[in-house]
Amino acid sequence: MIREELARLFTLGERHRRLLARLLIALGLSIMVFAVGTVLIWVFETGQKGGDIHGLGDAAFFCSVQLLSVSSSMTNPLTTAGKIIDVGLEAWAIFVITAVAGSFATFFSTGDNS
Repeated sequence: MIREELARLFTLGERHRRLLARLLIALGLSIMVFAVGTVLIWVFETGQKGGDIHGLGDAAFFCSVQLLSVSSSMTNPLTTAGKIIDVGLEAWAIFVITAVAGSFATFFSTGDNS
């Protein structure tokens, strides 16, 4: 009896698989955006006078902060390309947050039957 209950508890139904797939897609795409953004910020912002990006680690920190909190204690990007990348990172963060919230809302309110 306990085995059946544990098996039922840890078995994912179709609804759960769809939610998990949506979350994994958002995570995978966010990792790709993070990697590309890090490299681009590093290329365009390294060595700029008055900037805080001095290496790949600084670029990775900047991108992670932008994606996780849409703010940073570092100075804003100095180049036009860096500013465009920064706005893109912030837009992506807002999009992912709303998409994930919408996925959870759909899952809990309608049972994700569509």
